Amino acid sequence: MQIRDLPYPDPGVPDVRSGPRFLFWLGRNQLGGQVRSLCWGLLHFVSVMSLPYGVGLAVQAVVERSGTALALAGGLIALAAVGIASGDTMLHRTAVTNWITAAARTQQLLARRAAELGSALTRRVAAGEVVAVSTGDVEKIGWLVEAVSRFLAAAVTVVIVCAALVVYQPALGVLVAIGVPVLALGVLPLLPRATRLADAQREKAGRATELASDTVAGLRVLRGIGGEELFLERYRRASQEVRRAAVRSARMWSLITALQVLLPGLLLITVVWYGIGLVGDGRIEIGELVTVYSAVMLLSYPLQHFQEMAMAYSFSRPSARRAARVLSLERASAGSGEATGTSPAGDLYDPACGLLAPAGELTAVVCGDPDAAGRLAERLGGHVAEPDGLPSVLLGGVALDELPLDGARAAVLVQDKDPVLLSGTLTELLDVPASGAVSPAAALAAAECGDVLEALAQASLDGEPSGAPITERGRSLSGGQRQRLALARSLVTDPEVLVLDEPTSAVDSHTEARIAEGVRALRSGRTTVLFTSSPLLLDRADRVVLVHEGEVAAVGLHRELLYKEPRYRAVVTRETEAEQLALAQELSETTIDGLEAVGSIDIEETA
Repeated sequence: MQIRDLPYPDPGVPDVRSGPRFLFWLGRNQLGGQVRSLCWGLLHFVSVMSLPYGVGLAVQAVVERSGTALALAGGLIALAAVGIASGDTMLHRTAVTNWITAAARTQQLLARRAAELGSALTRRVAAGEVVAVSTGDVEKIGWLVEAVSRFLAAAVTVVIVCAALVVYQPALGVLVAIGVPVLALGVLPLLPRATRLADAQREKAGRATELASDTVAGLRVLRGIGGEELFLERYRRASQEVRRAAVRSARMWSLITALQVLLPGLLLITVVWYGIGLVGDGRIEIGELVTVYSAVMLLSYPLQHFQEMAMAYSFSRPSARRAARVLSLERASAGSGEATGTSPAGDLYDPACGLLAPAGELTAVVCGDPDAAGRLAERLGGHVAEPDGLPSVLLGGVALDELPLDGARAAVLVQDKDPVLLSGTLTELLDVPASGAVSPAAALAAAECGDVLEALAQASLDGEPSGAPITERGRSLSGGQRQRLALARSLVTDPEVLVLDEPTSAVDSHTEARIAEGVRALRSGRTTVLFTSSPLLLDRADRVVLVHEGEVAAVGLHRELLYKEPRYRAVVTRETEAEQLALAQELSETTIDGLEAVGSIDIEETA
């Protein structure tokens, strides 16, 4: 896979049993890129390490006054220079390709999981954590995938050089072969603590990112209640904790770096001291000493990649653990069959609570608990946050949980109480998969978006609202305008079943009444479920269902339930318990007075 070929047609099914398993899965799926990077890395490192041999030949040729040997040494150095340049260039190219493609694969997997889970994702994982994983963590994961091939090339080069030195000059080669493993493993005892400090830093940074994301999302509310200073102080404390953790981690890594400089220096001093004695004894030539000295000096270059590999693994492990946690989330149950291209139709029925929405009718659902209403709306759309063992919702007798995800979402569209508008233009906002039976103009009219179109036209350069920009999450619009645009978007899709959760909570009563008439007319003959407690909407529903404590408590028309069902009346009219008791007592007294009056009339007539 090359960068120009991204995104992946299919990023695959990751191994998310743990962070290391996910990292191994990523590396295994990029085996071709890793092999190419390894080959170019070997060319680069071997060319670098061949320079000492050329330099030693040149020195020895000067000592022996041999022009032929000097020319041979010069040719060898020139060939090594070509290998260094070409190997380094291609190593960088292939390594960066591995980095970017691994990060892109991870981002695609995260995007696919977010699309599958929908609103259930933020109920199970904090939104800030998802942002942290999809931004900073994917870079750390890509870093490790990129560093693996260079580390392997460096390790193979070190083994080749040590073996070559033993063959070339056994007296010094054995000393180098013993000392290099000490250099590579000398910092190993420090790595566990460095890893723990890096993990702590990443966790604190993740919490700070979550806090910042949540604060920005609720900034308007915070300003309204004067709480921005409180949250600013919380973020300031969190950022200081991140800074202190980063300093502690940096101190440990600086110690490891210092040892990576100190230990090769000690080995170099030992080789020179011992080699000078061998030259004095006539056991080796001066050129051989220069070759070994240069090789030991240049060995510090591939050995640096041992430290980089340790750092990459330490920083990427918590990132991979968080990514695996998000990717391991699944729908409570999912259909395994192939999509047939046709969606089921008929009555929508939830056997868990007994809610029935007849096909082609506008059914209003009243719940005293807004959170319970949101959960029920998600169930009706097949968006179950957690496996709860409850039976699946049925559409035309077909279980939604048994349908493929695309089929379930094509059949039932759920608009929650806080819909999100993506940045773009009005045309792009309404460019959604749809049946084609409802035009954008009709949907905008039904949702009473006339004033929204006027505001967008004023913001547009050509006066056309269709090209006006809509900022991220629709922040340039009021709450009621955002809500109506989201409703228009849902109406354009024209699904078999449309579930709306409090679609008019941010609009005035006059606009709400017109929206009720518009939605009823536009959705005529289509199944619509409306979660609301607004009398204006309830009065226009074909049937009203009261759900109390997770079960259907009453079914009827709005005016009927308002008269005969106290629990329904308490939710719709916002009556307090004292008002309910007073009303019940008044009705009781009225009834008694009426019975007494009837009784007195009967007595008089009898007399």
